[in-house]
Amino acid sequence: MFELLGIPPQAFYAQLMLGLVNGAFYAVLSLGLAVIFGLLNVINFTHGAQYMMGAFAGYILLTYFGVPYWGALVLAPLIVGAVGIVIERTMLRHLYHLDHLYGLLLTFGLVLVIEGLFRQQYGVSGRPFPNPLPGGQNLGFMFLPNYRLWVIVASIVVCFATWYLIEQTRLGSYLRAAVERPDLVQAFGINVPVMVTLTYGFGVALAGFAGVLAAPIQVVSPMMGMNIIIVVFAVVVIGGMGSILGAIITGYFLGLVEGLTRVFYPEASSTVIFVIMAIVLLIRPQGLFGKAK
Repeated sequence: MFELLGIPPQAFYAQLMLGLVNGAFYAVLSLGLAVIFGLLNVINFTHGAQYMMGAFAGYILLTYFGVPYWGALVLAPLIVGAVGIVIERTMLRHLYHLDHLYGLLLTFGLVLVIEGLFRQQYGVSGRPFPNPLPGGQNLGFMFLPNYRLWVIVASIVVCFATWYLIEQTRLGSYLRAAVERPDLVQAFGINVPVMVTLTYGFGVALAGFAGVLAAPIQVVSPMMGMNIIIVVFAVVVIGGMGSILGAIITGYFLGLVEGLTRVFYPEASSTVIFVIMAIVLLIRPQGLFGKAK
């Protein structure tokens, strides 16, 4: 059995798989952020809390209503997206013409409120979520858990379906046009405010979807969103603020980089993404896939 730079191949492949799984979460979450910022020009710091809400929505649907994981995977994002629509209609829509700082402060305040409510109700220890796909496949060189494979496949399908919807369809062209010339799009009979509201709800639903995906892997906890949102913001900055394809590719790539760093230099695994972010901002301030203004 070969060893790569003194690293057992089992450890290498295990961390490679872990990196792909983390990259799947980074990609879906950063995609939601990129959709909201790119089409609404809002820095949605509440995204981590909405990711946590998706996990708890799945947990509550299973525990109190007997809805299985597969039903929760559909219902929980819709519930979180509906909450996002209420937030957009009652709060965010008043800030679109103001500086980004106002939206950032509002969404940060919402994070504190949402996490505080969930901590009061469920504590900080977290709740377990059963694995809907136990077991795995023995590939000879590693054991591949079924559920982790499902997470990667589901993430890829959702990410590239979203990219296709926004970049390759007529609806996506309307959304992009509404960002540049909302008055012109309104003149064609399209209700721009409703389109903006649904776009925010869709971006938030992506966070809820990622939360349900993460629930069987991570402990469902009120703090799970805060633990990941800073990394996801770094992913979005590296890919380019508002870049849909940049968010997807950068999410998977940085997940792999983080996983491989745990193999070769574990001490740097928690900071490698931020080091890459600093380097990218020095060389290309608009991000790898962003457009220079």
